[in-house]
Amino acid sequence: MRLAQGIVIDKEKTFGLLKFSALRREVFLQNEDGTVSTEVKERTYDLKSREQGRMIQVSLPASVPLKEFDYNAEVDIINPVADTVANATFRGADVDWYIKADDLVLRGKGASGIAEKASKTPSDKDK
Repeated sequence: MRLAQGIVIDKEKTFGLLKFSALRREVFLQNEDGTVSTEVKERTYDLKSREQGRMIQVSLPASVPLKEFDYNAEVDIINPVADTVANATFRGADVDWYIKADDLVLRGKGASGIAEKASKTPSDKDK
C-alpha cells in the first residue's frame, strides 16, 4: 500500500532545527540481469532533528550532487514528503516510513557564503 502523493510536511513544526550528520547510504540501480550497477539511484543522509529529538533519514535523488557539509552544519530540506510502504504479515502489516526531498542546502549564512564564493569563481564560459 502507498499513499498517492505522500504527506506534505510543515518543516518547522515537524523537524525544527536540522543539523547535518553524514551520508548514510547510496542506493544503486540494477542491471537487466539483476546485478547491481555503478549508477546511483538515490542517496540517504542522516540529519539531527531538534523537534523529533532524534536522527532522521532523508533521501535525495541521484541528480542532486553529493552533499559533503560539515558535521552539525545547520541545513534546510527542500520540499520534503513523507510516505509509507506497508507489507502484509500474519499479524497485520509492517509499515515503514521514509522521507524524500528535492534537495538539502545549508541554512542561513552558510548558504549565502557558498553563493558568494561561487559568484567570485570564474566559470568555464568566462575562459
